[in-house]
Amino acid sequence: MADRKVIAVVGATGAQGGGVARAILADKTGGFAARALTRKPDSDAARALAQQGAEVVQCDTDDAESVRKAFRGAHGAYCVTNYWEHFSVDRELAQAKHMAAAAKAEGLAHVVWSTLEDTRKWVPLSDARMPTLFGKYKVPHFDGKGEADGIFRASGAPTTCMLTSFYWDNLIHFGMGPKRGPDGRLAITFPMADKKLPGIAVEDIGKCAYGIFRRGGEFVGKTVGISGEQLTGTEMAAKLSKALGQEVVYNAVPPDVYRGFGFPGAEDLGNMFQFKRDFEDYYCGARSVAFSRQLNPQLLSFEAWLAKYKDRIPLG
Repeated sequence: MADRKVIAVVGATGAQGGGVARAILADKTGGFAARALTRKPDSDAARALAQQGAEVVQCDTDDAESVRKAFRGAHGAYCVTNYWEHFSVDRELAQAKHMAAAAKAEGLAHVVWSTLEDTRKWVPLSDARMPTLFGKYKVPHFDGKGEADGIFRASGAPTTCMLTSFYWDNLIHFGMGPKRGPDGRLAITFPMADKKLPGIAVEDIGKCAYGIFRRGGEFVGKTVGISGEQLTGTEMAAKLSKALGQEVVYNAVPPDVYRGFGFPGAEDLGNMFQFKRDFEDYYCGARSVAFSRQLNPQLLSFEAWLAKYKDRIPLG
């Protein structure tokens, strides 16, 4: 490992971080090594990464000194936060400050920060088109990450801000897969009308991030966006129907209806989908599929993702 550039991967046992770590580990001749950062280095996921050749290091992003120690001696870092773990933007911002400060203090050459838009730049808090949440946000799990872009820039750490897209894996793990309605038909439900939803396989987020590290400092100081394909709800339903061998329809509901579904985060997600719907041209344009494929030639389309993972999608 001494002759390779170490990338410290935050959240290496999670979805995005795990993808980054595995992308590094899979490239035996790429000149990079993976340092897998996790709160629980004795977990099964951490042990699996160690068996694949990762250096596993305990790290708690709520603890500034823990992050500094974990970043020490690394060439770069992949930084990510998980809003859905705690539903706290303040905690996300504090974690971002710890990571940005550690990256600067330890002299890292490159940070890739996994981010999203601060939607308040498009929909001010005073805008009644969508409700304001917690008195401060329109889409909390977006706005905090977008606000943290400024933290990384102000820190002086050499950072690439990478805009991610909707995980197709949400159809498996996040309860967004097809559900059977009163009529017996399977349906996916989004408040997107006929607008396109940029999506990506979560594993491809990791491969694209690794592609950014491989390009050296080319994207330092820039914001780039990634997606695997951009499809309407109707197009997604058609591809699901073909893959699953049974009809799936697209249920386009108004954002107000989605916000009222009552599950944890429903208002946040309702606002998120409305933002993507109302600003389709910007949102899709910021996430070039062609650019993503340059970073990651193995980029999956939705159809290719379904071919690999259709059997894991629970059919409610």
